[in-house]
Amino acid sequence: MELTQAAVLRATLRSGNDRGNILSRQAKWRKGFRPAQARAPVLAVLDLGSNNCRLLIAQPGRASEFRIIDSFSRIVRLGEGVAQSGRLSDAAIARTLSALKICAEHIRASGATHVRAIATAAARAASNAQVLVARAREEAGIALEIVSSDEEARLAAIGCAPLIGADFEGALVFDIGGGSTEIIWMRCEDRVPAIVHSASVPVGVVTLAEDIANLAMDGASFDAMRACMIGRFAEVRAAMDAVCPFGREAHHLLGTSGTVTTLAAVALGLDHYVRARVDASWHDCADILRVVDRLIALDHAGRARIGSIGPDRADLVLPGCAIFAAIHALWPCAQLRVADRGLREGMLRELLRDADA
Repeated sequence: MELTQAAVLRATLRSGNDRGNILSRQAKWRKGFRPAQARAPVLAVLDLGSNNCRLLIAQPGRASEFRIIDSFSRIVRLGEGVAQSGRLSDAAIARTLSALKICAEHIRASGATHVRAIATAAARAASNAQVLVARAREEAGIALEIVSSDEEARLAAIGCAPLIGADFEGALVFDIGGGSTEIIWMRCEDRVPAIVHSASVPVGVVTLAEDIANLAMDGASFDAMRACMIGRFAEVRAAMDAVCPFGREAHHLLGTSGTVTTLAAVALGLDHYVRARVDASWHDCADILRVVDRLIALDHAGRARIGSIGPDRADLVLPGCAIFAAIHALWPCAQLRVADRGLREGMLRELLRDADA
């Protein structure tokens, strides 16, 4: 599948004799041809969510880690209005295709050998998602794969699993997206993490913000959002406890998403976002909840003035805070570990496995 993706991309971005040479080389590759000095694979993964389009390009590094070659991220708000209309809007598709074309240029420039591009909650929910898939292939040369909620949760778990604390039995992994929130309980046996239970709730920061569009983003609306999400997550907690009781003392929270990385950056007092400071950082959940209280007390302009939030995230940070607070209410662990990694890293690990096969 990865070679097919690369072929589509390169054939679209180049033309003429160059295109013919590329297809000839790919035919030789499929027949078993290998260059005399094969270089390390270049892995490109793209995560198209309800709010963001994110690209990561890497090569294998040391100790099962990756060396990042390039990355790109843009807020496209693909899921805008999908909850109400059931369709991707023309404006959202246009914004997304613009970002995908930039991603395609990055992928081409990197010489990627293995490519996987996925779309998640907004595409799953939209009746016209295949229009986006067709145009992405035709106009950007990117073959989008609309993944199920189970696959999204599985990939997030694979990407975050290395951050489960050595002193804990496991972690509750959560990924607060634009159109859905994934919750995955992982527990370690002989230091090997395994998924005990997972669920996807079709509410994220974009859909929750649209649900309360006529309300002020203040303390009262926060309380309403938090209560709503506690109700949605209570079913997940009940299903989890039916499998096996969850012990909060032996587990920690492990969060990945723009919401949780933003909260961590504010808690760390960063003037602007610094991935190296945020990724893998540990926090007392009480400290993060105090950051939530601080953000509730501010208006939109006040939130936008915080360097690690900015105007692009100011309208979505409070719904994200409400989702986090609801998760903590039902899984009240003392410690939170923050992951600036997730779906894309999960895809990278699987692409590397396929490249080594």
